Amino acid sequence: MAWLPTVRVAACNVAPIFLDTPKTVQKTISLIREAATNKADLVVFPETYIPAFPLWAALAAPIDNHHWFHRLARSSLLLNGPEISTLRQTCRQHNINAHIGFNERSPNSLGCLWNSSILISSSGEILNHHRKIMPTFYEKLVWSPGDGHGLHVVDTDRCGKVGSLICGENTNPLARWSLMAQGEQVHISSWPPVWPTRRSASGSAGSEGASTGTLEGKQYDNLAANRTRAAAHCFEAKCFGVLCSGYMDTAMRDELVKHIPSAAATLDGVTQGASLFIDPTGAQVGEQVVGEEGIAYAELDLNACVEPKQFHDVVGTGYQRFDIFQVIVDRRRLGPENAFTPRMSLHETAENAGRDASRVKHQSGSHSRDNQDIDGLRLT
Repeated sequence: MAWLPTVRVAACNVAPIFLDTPKTVQKTISLIREAATNKADLVVFPETYIPAFPLWAALAAPIDNHHWFHRLARSSLLLNGPEISTLRQTCRQHNINAHIGFNERSPNSLGCLWNSSILISSSGEILNHHRKIMPTFYEKLVWSPGDGHGLHVVDTDRCGKVGSLICGENTNPLARWSLMAQGEQVHISSWPPVWPTRRSASGSAGSEGASTGTLEGKQYDNLAANRTRAAAHCFEAKCFGVLCSGYMDTAMRDELVKHIPSAAATLDGVTQGASLFIDPTGAQVGEQVVGEEGIAYAELDLNACVEPKQFHDVVGTGYQRFDIFQVIVDRRRLGPENAFTPRMSLHETAENAGRDASRVKHQSGSHSRDNQDIDGLRLT
């Protein structure tokens, strides 16, 4: 009898109905149903799938993008809003876990948006809510920085221990290690459809603020960069990886080009991302979808996470030096709602967390979810 479960995962390489939240939510519901029909235990959606990834921030100057920001803010979701409730109900009805990326709007500020994701259980509970800790490059013109509250690995009902990071967070060694140290077995990484970093040589200057006097360089290879980071994490953590990328369809491309004509050559020349799976050795397994819409499936036998731990266990005493390295992760939720509550310093919080964890361990033999002291990693 197997010690650990085999998990069937569906990664949706799909495009939203661009900046149309009601229609994108309906499309999400249909895809959840399809994945459940195909006997998936977990279905995964791309970065900020609802209602879109803000590609315009890469293609035009900020002074030309006010209308885009207004549309995105108006279309973004509240965590306790009806759209999230509908998605939770759908997971419950179809007995499937789902990881969904979305643009989140703050209830305290009309202009505060986060790049967020939620993990919903097969019973409809929100198991984890994460906000990208730092937007990357031009994304800073759209999203606010998140916090460490979502740096949790969740022991799910039938998918093992699941953690996730959003796009560029998978480049952050400390963020990645904080998940490894919680025993992560399935790592979800969500990605945009494309991620241009240079204007195409055939693109014109125009009113969007482009410049013809650029240095030599290469366009960002979305596909290679994503796979490299995901494979490195899986090899180091000895876990499985689920890469889930968005897809830029014709409707999205044409809507952007309609308002930013000089972006046509750039959008037509960039590499689309892929949705695929990585095993604990860093090798690709299962199906892959790239350059088109579709759902990739894979069977992930979590027992394969055990043997490689003998070689390099970067969170165990066999391959880590906790007498040399210590990491403190502040997982408090940050926001204006806490502005009028006296807060302890991080040092005080960490010290209290350590005392609380020791007391809980002594009393019950286990750690609490929010205050953990895992050899060399203090989570507050």
